[in-house]
Amino acid sequence: MGQEKKVLYVDMDNVLVHFMSGVEKVAPEVSSGFKDLDDIPGVFALMDPMPGAIEAFHELAGKFDIYILSTAPWDNPTAASDKVAWVKKHLPDVAHKRLIFSHHKNLNAGDFLIDDRTGRGVDRFKGEHIHFGTARFPDWAAVVKYLADKA
Repeated sequence: MGQEKKVLYVDMDNVLVHFMSGVEKVAPEVSSGFKDLDDIPGVFALMDPMPGAIEAFHELAGKFDIYILSTAPWDNPTAASDKVAWVKKHLPDVAHKRLIFSHHKNLNAGDFLIDDRTGRGVDRFKGEHIHFGTARFPDWAAVVKYLADKA
């Protein structure tokens, strides 16, 4: 029997998804009415993938038991469904039914978590936090290279 794959979680906002690309597609008269830009209804479905994210996700999906672990803003009634729509559009085959929403990411058991922040329980995640967007992991190429021999 084959060895079980290690579990890898990937955050969405500013990791898989370029957050500001969606905000820039919203009319200024709409976005200016929101203190928190992640509360704009529909904004999450408008976002573009981060450079290299889709290709990296596909590559890592072949090596890891991979899931998307994201937070849906509590005060945005369309955030969760918009994020599902984004995954269906950009990662329909490899991320089918692999999207988990949580404001407490530390409650998920796994080996690795790629996230650009330390909040929402990331700082208490029992596996290894790969801090996306830092000097060590500035982009997807660096992350894929690091994880190449970790599977």
